[in-house]
Amino acid sequence: MKHFISIADLSRAEAESVLATSEQMAATQSRSIRKLPTLVGTTVVNLFMEDSTRTRISFEAAAKRLSADVINFSAKGSSLSKGESLKDTALTLQAMGADAVVVRSSSSGAAHLLAHSGWIDQPIVNAGDGTHEHPTQAMLDAFTLRRHLGGRTGTAGLDGLHVVIVGDILHSRVARSNVLLLSLLGARVTLVAPPALLPVASGDWPCEVSYDLDAALAQGPDAVMMLRVQRERMIGGGFFPTEGEYARRYGLSEDRAARLPDHALVLHPGPMNRGFEIAGSVADGPRSVIVEQVANGVSVRMAVLYHLLASNAREDAS
Repeated sequence: MKHFISIADLSRAEAESVLATSEQMAATQSRSIRKLPTLVGTTVVNLFMEDSTRTRISFEAAAKRLSADVINFSAKGSSLSKGESLKDTALTLQAMGADAVVVRSSSSGAAHLLAHSGWIDQPIVNAGDGTHEHPTQAMLDAFTLRRHLGGRTGTAGLDGLHVVIVGDILHSRVARSNVLLLSLLGARVTLVAPPALLPVASGDWPCEVSYDLDAALAQGPDAVMMLRVQRERMIGGGFFPTEGEYARRYGLSEDRAARLPDHALVLHPGPMNRGFEIAGSVADGPRSVIVEQVANGVSVRMAVLYHLLASNAREDAS
């Protein structure tokens, strides 16, 4: 595995290997000393051209807990804000000796371009590119589900589980990556959204599509993943009548959560719009694993960096 750009690039064996390594990384985080010497002497650059809190901090924590040096590079206040091209930024990072670059961009395909342009030879990790993909978020979501529900159906991993993903599918890179990964791992996925918030391409994704949240929840899913309504991407409006109408039809209220099976989990990639897409009491309730998702993100991103940069991991993969 040279880069970590898209879930579509992974085989099931590769995805399960990253999840297994994530479990090992998670075990180290309960120790009094959580640092591992694995990546001593390497430099990881976080190239964030789009605002982020959870993902950037998570990648920084992951690299530092593997003993790598970390350089945080933000578009704001850098030469990128002065008009420097992505190519010139990549060449600069190459010249400075970066061993891996974690890139987040509002432009779909930016990570793929960096990985395959020839401008930089080091591994590239996609930390979210436009509305395309967010593969490490999908990995941490699958890791969280596997820790709670793995083997529940009597088969390995997530085989046979039913996951409902609700909300702004159109603008969600998280939704696309989760559909690809969860289906790869054997789960059944149902997307639920207003018609205007479902991409045309979703009809070709390995999932089911519904416009009726109550009907989808009546099937007794094992997990419900709520997505943030991304108002900043909704240029021109008209995606749903009103916020109240959206919350009534597609929000995860206390009443809807109470109808879920006892074992069912509630997830959200954050940040949340409480009282809009999800009730605050549900987000903080006993079936919510939202805070756990954040914690698991560090372990999963440690695993991804390990697979890309640790020499013994690369030898095992070859």
